[in-house]
Amino acid sequence: MLTGRDPLTREMPRDLDRQCANVFGHVRTLLTVTGGTPDDILKMTFYLADPQDREALNREWLAMFPDPTCRPARQALAAQLDGGALVHCDLLAILSS
Repeated sequence: MLTGRDPLTREMPRDLDRQCANVFGHVRTLLTVTGGTPDDILKMTFYLADPQDREALNREWLAMFPDPTCRPARQALAAQLDGGALVHCDLLAILSS
C-alpha cells in the first residue's frame, strides 16, 4: 500500500494535495525501480478519507495519464485511515521481464 508520506522526511503531510503528490511520486519511483512505466499499470485503487474530495487526486491523475485513451482503470473508495493519512493507493501492473 502506498501512502502520502514524504519520501525524504517520512512525515505525513497534513493536506491532501501534498499527500496525493507523494503517492504519485511513490508510484513513479516504484515503476522506475522495477523497470516499468505508467503504461504498465492496469488498475489503481485509491482509499480516501473523504471520497468527495478528489480535486488533488484528479490533478495528479491527469498529470500522470494525460491521454484519456491510455489510462488504467481507477477506483476510489471511502476508507478510515490512520496516522494522519488522507489517501492510500494500491496498483496492479504487468511488467515485462
